[in-house]
Amino acid sequence: MTKKQKKNLIRILVTAALMIALHFLPEENAPVQGWTWIRFLLYLIPYLLIGHDVLKKAFKGIVNRQPFDESLLMTIATVGAIALALWSSGDYTEAIAVMLFYQIGEWFQSYAVGKSRRNITELMDIRPDYANIEGEDGQLIKVDPDEVEVGSVIVVKSGEKIPIDGVVVDGVSSLNTSDLTGESVPRTVRPGDEVISGCVNQTGLLKIETTKEFGDSTVSKILDLVENASSRKSKAENFISRFARVYTPAVVYSALALAFLPPLFRLAFLHQPALWGDWIYRALTFLVISCPCALVVSIPLSFFGGIGGARRGGILVKGSNYLEALADTGIVAFDKTGTLTKGVFEVSAVHSHGDGYCTCTFRGNGSIHAENDLVDGVDVKAAEERLLHMAAHAERYSIHPIAQSLRAAYPQEADECTVENVEEDSGRGVHATVDGHDVYVGNPMLMEQAGVEWHPCDREGTVIHVAIDGEYAGHIVISDVDKADAKEAVEALKKAGVEKTVLLTGDSEQVAQAVGKRLGIDTIFGNLLPQDKVAKVEELLKQKKKGKILAFVGDGVNDAPVLSRADIGIAMGAMGSDAAIEAADVVLMDDDPLKIAKAISISRKCMRIVKENIWFAIGVKVVCLLLGALGLAGMWAAIFADVGVMILAVLNAIRALLIK
Repeated sequence: MTKKQKKNLIRILVTAALMIALHFLPEENAPVQGWTWIRFLLYLIPYLLIGHDVLKKAFKGIVNRQPFDESLLMTIATVGAIALALWSSGDYTEAIAVMLFYQIGEWFQSYAVGKSRRNITELMDIRPDYANIEGEDGQLIKVDPDEVEVGSVIVVKSGEKIPIDGVVVDGVSSLNTSDLTGESVPRTVRPGDEVISGCVNQTGLLKIETTKEFGDSTVSKILDLVENASSRKSKAENFISRFARVYTPAVVYSALALAFLPPLFRLAFLHQPALWGDWIYRALTFLVISCPCALVVSIPLSFFGGIGGARRGGILVKGSNYLEALADTGIVAFDKTGTLTKGVFEVSAVHSHGDGYCTCTFRGNGSIHAENDLVDGVDVKAAEERLLHMAAHAERYSIHPIAQSLRAAYPQEADECTVENVEEDSGRGVHATVDGHDVYVGNPMLMEQAGVEWHPCDREGTVIHVAIDGEYAGHIVISDVDKADAKEAVEALKKAGVEKTVLLTGDSEQVAQAVGKRLGIDTIFGNLLPQDKVAKVEELLKQKKKGKILAFVGDGVNDAPVLSRADIGIAMGAMGSDAAIEAADVVLMDDDPLKIAKAISISRKCMRIVKENIWFAIGVKVVCLLLGALGLAGMWAAIFADVGVMILAVLNAIRALLIK
């Protein structure tokens, strides 16, 4: 608890104790002259102790010409009840009880909101306080992360947070990424691996070359998203805000009408006693019942809890309006590379070619497996290994992703073989001399340039053709790899009630169809440029059912326009580009597509809690208002309708904090 919460709790307990003590005072016929006024002043002590801040707030509202809030309702109701007690009954308990229970509800609400905020602000612990720079004498110097330039080498010791995004240049360690991704399994990093700020270095010493400034690093962007999330209100929150602005003055005027019109009607038309005390009491009860605290407090708290629960699961939602919209997701469209696939290319097949034979083999577990060792007396396995050997060596000095894939598939590439006369033809491939052999590695255009007849391949992926000493030696297929949870993610969306899944990719139609069908996607479009993706999303928006939402999931710079155009944009946060993350409304911190269904589930649970609170609070208040106006509900029923309903609504809203 905060100091303010502790102070208010003490006020509540002391007031309750004073009320119990005052209960034993005699009401009338006391031996002391002027006992009625003495008793009034004694009851005024707990009333002012528990209600002075409410009275002060109501007075300030009147002075500032913004009087209509719950403080004014409580002030009119309790001051009026005390005046009635002084005039007639002498029972001040109800007035003090209204203020006491109101403060109990406020304290409970403050504690619940504080707990919710702590769940969100725990994220602020990922903000690094400093960065270590190695001085000329080898000593580490602590500097402000904002002062570190791109390309600087920082040192991160065991137990410290990585302050800025970069690449490991020295050291091996395990990183705790749970604060960013919700993933509890540590990630091992080595030289050459990219690391993001906000992770905790658990074991070894790391030297990291920074690739971004602190302000552009992952941790800064995440903190900015979280800090601005509360400013984006949901439709439900905006409705409650508008409702409270109209509702509060309406009930004040209704209470005034209830206090004066029936008595005047009785006097003027029925010629009966006015019963001013009864009708004023009913009006005061009406005011207490009508306080909109349950709605005003519990609805934002529910969304705050839902956003916090999503954040703990590695899902950053940029505002409660996006959390609300996710609940109505009807169509989910995906980019392919980096979203459903890893975006890391691997050798998936090797086809060696010779006189009278052609093979198809698959690479698995780091080795090459031939279907048969011998075909027409030819050692096929050896032919395939030679094909991969020559291709990997020819690509020795290239930085192209395909070259990296070939070298990764042939770990022995760094042997004693000589590689000379390397010529890289951008957009076509590489020509080199490997151990005296003339080797061409590239696409069909390079084969035609070399005067070699090449053979097509119907396998999914990028086909790299190889010619050795003027003869066609075969081809190697390089494919993107599906993410482990991609198929399960699509199935989870369908189970969650998503009506249609769509694949929008710039890859060839052949690759798009193969990936889409393998993952169980309903509609597939390939060969799309960024503007084509936007056009397809426009078509899908026209096709969606009324009240349903279209979400697009992507990761690249080329996805930013589509992320902005869709009803909800969901970006991959770990591998995703800055432009995609900036344009998106929801960010998945660990790039796991399964989190999409999880985000929808969290949204629906949160909205269910919100609707429960709206119907419960309004329903109870309408019933109690009618009973109060008819004189069938007294001040104690009013206390339940106000404070009791608020506490129950807040308790229900706290469930949103537990959403996983």
